Amino acid sequence: MRPVSLAVLTAIACLSAAPAFAHALLRRSVPPVGATVQTPPAAVTITFTEAVEPRFSSITVQDAAGNRVDAGDTHADPADAKQLSVSLTPLPPGTYTITWHVTSVDTHRTEGSFTVTVAPRGTP
Repeated sequence: MRPVSLAVLTAIACLSAAPAFAHALLRRSVPPVGATVQTPPAAVTITFTEAVEPRFSSITVQDAAGNRVDAGDTHADPADAKQLSVSLTPLPPGTYTITWHVTSVDTHRTEGSFTVTVAPRGTP
């Protein structure tokens, strides 16, 4: 093979796109990350950047004292494999930590956490 042809083939091989395997990262949440809400939410819903395996994923919610305030029922949205939700018990005013860990369909595990504050109007 001529040197020029070999160089061209090498360049093409190096520049070719390899398949990208991403991780499921938080895209958005309801309530939003870091939000202060006046009405206590009945659930937390998180949408990820790729589909997740509900059997190997969970969302937990804790109050400032570390007590769990979620119902322990993390579940997927049947219409959207990128979305998980967990129901909440009635929440008094305060700051809550939402912790999630998910395993994406490509078997990569990711995790994270964020806070949400419940502060009805007139609450100091």
